[in-house]
Amino acid sequence: MSERPTQSLANHARFVPAYHFVAATLLTLNLLYRAYHLFRAPSVGAGFDLALAVTFLIMLLYLRIFPLKAQDRVIRLEERLRLARLLPEDLKGRIEELRPGQLVALRFASDEELPELARRALGGEFATPGDIKKAIRNWRGDYLRV
Repeated sequence: MSERPTQSLANHARFVPAYHFVAATLLTLNLLYRAYHLFRAPSVGAGFDLALAVTFLIMLLYLRIFPLKAQDRVIRLEERLRLARLLPEDLKGRIEELRPGQLVALRFASDEELPELARRALGGEFATPGDIKKAIRNWRGDYLRV
């Protein structure tokens, strides 16, 4: 088994070529072909083919969104438990104030820097979850995500 590269801000996004490039491209081309076919030779069958092509693209979108939402719920739970264990007493009562995107971004922070980053996030220092990720000095890889 090959060893995976150390995860960082630069390479943490996950792309599955067969899904992101092959399936998305083929379904988009199919949609364009079906739209062209309906325009050139309008018929009930061609209209149904176009509707089916749109449905396939919607399915592709939701095949990605649904597991990501479930994953984000698990991450929020994990991070709340982690924060409850690692935060100083003055911040523990504020864990629920962290937005889901902030919790998802904080999962990449090491245990040592998590309290500081959580304090800064609660203080409104970060405009986006991406800003939190950029502030992480010691990246904690998440290799089990969808």
